[in-house]
Amino acid sequence: MEADLVAHSGPTAKGSFVQTLTLTDIATGWTECAPVLVREQRLLTEVLDEIRKLLPFSLLGFDTDNDSVFMNETVRDYCKGTGVEFTRCRPYRKNDQGWVEQKNGAVVRHAVGYRRYEGLAAAAALARLYRALRLFVNFFQPSFKLAEKSRDGAKVRKRYYAPATPYQRLLAEARTGQEVRSRVEATYATLDPVQLLSDIRTIQQQLVEIADHPAVNEMGAPTAPTLAQFFSGLRMAWQDGEVRPTSRPKEKVKRGRRRPDPLLTATAQLRGWFEAEPWRTARELFERLQGEQPGVYPDGQIRTLQRRLKGWRSEMAHKLVFGATASDTSSGLAAATGAVL
Repeated sequence: MEADLVAHSGPTAKGSFVQTLTLTDIATGWTECAPVLVREQRLLTEVLDEIRKLLPFSLLGFDTDNDSVFMNETVRDYCKGTGVEFTRCRPYRKNDQGWVEQKNGAVVRHAVGYRRYEGLAAAAALARLYRALRLFVNFFQPSFKLAEKSRDGAKVRKRYYAPATPYQRLLAEARTGQEVRSRVEATYATLDPVQLLSDIRTIQQQLVEIADHPAVNEMGAPTAPTLAQFFSGLRMAWQDGEVRPTSRPKEKVKRGRRRPDPLLTATAQLRGWFEAEPWRTARELFERLQGEQPGVYPDGQIRTLQRRLKGWRSEMAHKLVFGATASDTSSGLAAATGAVL
């Protein structure tokens, strides 16, 4: 199996963050993923040991790139002690890891996204996600596999086998033993793809909450919809845009005022003048304010009043179109409405 690490560092690589160890079997495409809390070789071997327990077949080879977290005595001694052949790709040849690199995008990034995940809560949520994702991808998600490739000058021709899931390729493989066949067939008989997809979406939402709102970790987990509710929404889910919560962009917080409000003490007075005479321009209202309080408000502050007046006009237009509530019908607003009409 080819192996690689996927960093969940978000926009910056500073500090400690969770990484995903991805393993892909070249023959069948069987893919396993597991979170690694920190980038440490001893922890890597422990995670690899847990992945080996989940594999339906024995791990015979472990092929990695030249990352220092793989190329060390700890990983070498672990593979030697467990009878796993440890190999590496050629230096500066990234395409040597093409099988697992493809799964890094099609499985890990497709499901987890590009947010920053750090801490035990994020690692635990990723572990739950991968427990459901491994069953969905390996048993129910078909993929193409290249059969042959030929080149005629600048033209490249590729031929693919019929799409199949890793589970189907494992059963079709002549080297697969009867014990392995019986085990995976028994597992397949107990699986419900809709339930797995529902679990994946729920955990993805939890990951988004952990990454975007760290304080939510102290609160309860979001309520998951029932299977019937999830199934009924699948047909029209495309209308809501991106279905995967982890692929939706993080909501940007609207930037508030960074400087003290220069018109804070005069806002109520200016609003009263505006409601009484809404046709007045910002320049007229500002000159009136300067006349009553000379030397307090310099000319440069008129831009603040112009922006505020724009909001007041929008609010008044909305009330004129959609109507005003009983609490809004004051004498000042009635006079302003009459003046506009």
